[in-house]
Formats: sequence, structure tokens, C-alpha cells
Amino acid sequence: MKRAFFITLNEVRLYLQDKGDLAFGLLLPVLTFALMYGAFGGETMFKATASIVNEDKGVYSQRLIQQVDDVDGISIDLLTAEEADTKLDRSDILLALFIPSNFSDTLVDGGQAELVFKQRGNGGLEGQILASIIHSVAAEINQEFQVLHQVQSNLQGKQIPEGDIELTVQNLLEEEHRQPTVGVAEEITGGSSQFINQYLPGIITMYVLFSLSLSAMTIVEERRRGTLERLLTTRLNAGELFFGKFLATIARGFIQTLILLALSYAIFQIFTPLSFLACLVVSLIFTAAAAAIGMIIASISRTESAANWIGIVVTMFMVMMGNTFFQAAEDSVMATIGKVSLNTYANKAYTAIISQGGSLGDTWSQLAVMAGVAVAGLIISRLIFRAVPGSK
Repeated sequence: MKRAFFITLNEVRLYLQDKGDLAFGLLLPVLTFALMYGAFGGETMFKATASIVNEDKGVYSQRLIQQVDDVDGISIDLLTAEEADTKLDRSDILLALFIPSNFSDTLVDGGQAELVFKQRGNGGLEGQILASIIHSVAAEINQEFQVLHQVQSNLQGKQIPEGDIELTVQNLLEEEHRQPTVGVAEEITGGSSQFINQYLPGIITMYVLFSLSLSAMTIVEERRRGTLERLLTTRLNAGELFFGKFLATIARGFIQTLILLALSYAIFQIFTPLSFLACLVVSLIFTAAAAAIGMIIASISRTESAANWIGIVVTMFMVMMGNTFFQAAEDSVMATIGKVSLNTYANKAYTAIISQGGSLGDTWSQLAVMAGVAVAGLIISRLIFRAVPGSK
């Protein structure tokens, strides 16, 4: 059996020296994780630029602009009417706010001021959100004027200067803004930690399964070229050769998971030392099960192309049906079909440890299934491999 480990060490050495395999097996999973994190797991706040044409020089138009600018994530781009029309015609912007020249005077006189939105088409999703935010800010200003006019009406004839009334009302409204009677708490879900917990297991299992194709193709190529037969002319027997290839496939997959888990541990701090070790155990058992399936593919394939396509089909089936990036309802047809996917059990085990703070004891059922697949797959692939001419 010692000679089988020598086969494994030689395969791992060749793997680490092959820049193409390293790029696919190590760099591509890291790049995929970074791209998915940038696309889905980054900043959750809405950000946009409000294009505003201010034709009014009064205080209330400036106040409206300032309050819009104070909204988190919103910046202001002041344009002339000509610039706004040109950008709308070119579709450089899809919506612009026009503040008419009599906006402030109308408010002071107690009239009904009007804001004008010019938009291209429906204004786009961003434009619709901006319009809603501006409507909200304008409604706040409108409410403040209604409060002020109501207080002035109630105090009419009390010989209180209007300036004092306006100042008092304004101070009370500002106090309400600072300490509102009804507060709003924000609880963000789907942020960075939740994103990592959700997608890291899927990325790990997906790329380990993709490595099946490469491993199976390598074995088929060696068999086609007669490399395996030449090895068997040495003191190495078929069982040792077979087991060495099996261990080498495990090692390749485990190196991938080790790097991804180590990066997540170092950068995102989502593990404790014990949970990190528990995930390594899950990874080792999962890669053993995946390697056994890879050996079956290599044993039944007669060409590299066949091994590649069988590996891709098996991988995509397991990824799509195994709750890799989304959860299927427990009683659904997809969940039932997913029970034959390794990803289902691996992802459940990773999730129990990473997201739910569980231990290996909480994942024993998933580990038992994957270990069973590893043992059964190893036996089946060995029986098939034994039937290959020259490998007895």
C-alpha cells in the first residue's frame, strides 16, 4: 500500500506543477467567489444621482435640493434646462426634476407649488425610485407648511409676531426630525456575512465536482496511451495503482477546498478554529465521495471526450438539483430528485456548521451518506476498472 501513496504524491506534484490545472482548480474558484461577492454581496444601499434644474432662486427650492441631497446614497447634479433637455434626448439621463421659477414665492403666498418631472419613457427603475424619494421630500415640506399655517391660524389675534411663530414651529419640526416619535430600524439581510454563508458551500462543491472531469480525462488518457500498462509491469499491482489514483483525486479536490476555506477564514472571519476543522472534515469526506464518482466515470469511459462530457453532465445535475445556490421546498419534486445529489448532503453539512453554529455531530447523517457513496463508488469503480484489458 506504500506504493499507492507514492503514486498519490507523484500525481499531486504533477498537479501543482501544471499551471493550467492550477488556474482552473485554484484561481478560478477564487475569482468566481470574488465576482459573485461583488455582484450580489456588496453594498446594499441604493445609490443614484438626481439631475435637477433649479429655475427658482428662492430659499425653499434650495431647501428642497438640500433635503434631497441629505438622503443617504443620493447625490445632486445641477443642470441648466438646455443641458437637461440635451441629456434626455441622448438618453444620458432618463429623468430630470425641474423646479419652476415661482416655486418659493408660491409657497410663501400659501399657494400650491408644482414640481415638474421630465423623463424618457418610464424613467427607468432608478428614475422611478428617485422620483419617489423627491415626492417624499416634497411631501415633508408640504406638511411643514400645513403645520405652520394651522398654527398661525390658531394664534391669529393673539398679537404674537409671525416671525416668532415661524421660528418656534421650525425649531419643533427640526427636533422631531432629530428624534422622531416613530423610529424606523433597518435590518439588512443578504449582506456580506449572509452572502458568504450562502454561496461559499456551493462554490466549493461545484468546483470539486468540476475537477472530476479533469481527473477522469487524465486516467482515460493514460490508459489509452498505455501508461497504466507500463506501470503495471513494475512491482506495482492494479489495486495499488487504482487506489493511488483515487487518493490523488481526493488530494486535488481537498487542496481546492482548503484554499477557499482558508481565504474565507482569514478575510471574512466566518469560522472559529473548531468550525474550520469541522468544515475540513466535511470537505475531506465530500471529496472522497466525489473522487469515487470520478473513478467510476474514468472506468466506464473509453475516450477523453466521453469522460469530459459525462463529468460535465453529472456535475451540472448535482449542482442544479443539490441546493447549491438556492433552497428547494422540502416537499417539492426538485427536493426529492436532489436526494441523489452529493451537493445536497455537502451543502447541508456546511450550512449546519457555518451558518447555524453546529458541530460534526449535527452533520452525522450527511457525512454517513457521503462516506457510503465513497466506499460504494470505490468498490464499483474497482470492479469496472478490473475489467479493463491490461489492468488486472
